[in-house]
Amino acid sequence: MSVPLYQAKAEFFRMLGHPVRIRVLELLQDGPKPVRDLLAAIEVEPSALSQQLAVLRRSGILTSTREGSTVVYALAGGDVADLMKAARLILTEMLAGRSELLAELREDGVTAR
Repeated sequence: MSVPLYQAKAEFFRMLGHPVRIRVLELLQDGPKPVRDLLAAIEVEPSALSQQLAVLRRSGILTSTREGSTVVYALAGGDVADLMKAARLILTEMLAGRSELLAELREDGVTAR
């Protein structure tokens, strides 16, 4: 029995739903990075980062290669970078709407006094 597309999408977004995972994906938009660079940028415990990288790797969103003793991570495809950019645009629009609403509320508050 196959999983409905909407359910597969929900599971995909649930898998993305962790701040460290999102940050990793953002950092890898510019190209592959070794774990040490990710650790320096994210500032979490190495074990916490390792756990989140494993989730992303198992899902197929990330690939990893070993260069000597260094593990380098990369996005498996450009679509993930596009998704991160789209999320930024959507969030920007949402927050712009909130700031406009906040400005209206402040104006109403000033004139109501």
